[in-house]
Amino acid sequence: MSDDGLAWQAILVGVVATVVMDVIAMLRGRVTGVRGLDYVLLGRWVLHMRSGRWFHNSIATADRRSGERAFGWLLHYLIGVIWAVPAVWMVQAGASVVAAALVVGVGSVLAPWLVMQPAFGMGIAGNKLPKPWAARSRSLQTHLTFALGLWAGLLAI
Repeated sequence: MSDDGLAWQAILVGVVATVVMDVIAMLRGRVTGVRGLDYVLLGRWVLHMRSGRWFHNSIATADRRSGERAFGWLLHYLIGVIWAVPAVWMVQAGASVVAAALVVGVGSVLAPWLVMQPAFGMGIAGNKLPKPWAARSRSLQTHLTFALGLWAGLLAI
C-alpha cells in the first residue's frame, strides 16, 4: 500500500477511534459524574514546551496559554491518528482486527501513565493522585474504549 493510502486509512481509523472514546467518556461522565481528562491541559502542556517547561507540579495551576483548548483538542485527535498507524500496519501485515485494536488501544495507556501524568505533576501512573488506582482504572477504561473505536475503524477500512 502507498504511503498516501496508509495515511488516509490511519486518519479514518484514528478519528473514528477517538470519536468513540470521546462519546463513551461523555456518557460515562454523565452517568458517574466523573469526567475524563480536560484536553485544555494537553494543549497547555504542549504550549508550555515552547518556553522549555516540560514538567509541572500541577498542570491545572500552570499559567494558561492562548488557544490552549482548541490546540489540546486538535492534539487529542492527532494523537489518535498517530496511534492508528501501528494498528493499520498490523492489519496489513496479517494480524486480526481484534488483536491489532487491543494491542494498540490497551498499549496506548502507557503514554499517559509514563509520559503525560508525570509531566502534569500526577506522578507515574498517577501515583501522586489521591486515589491512584481509581485514576489508573479510568485511564485503562478510556483506552479500552479507544481500542473499541480502533476495532470499528479498522472494520470500516
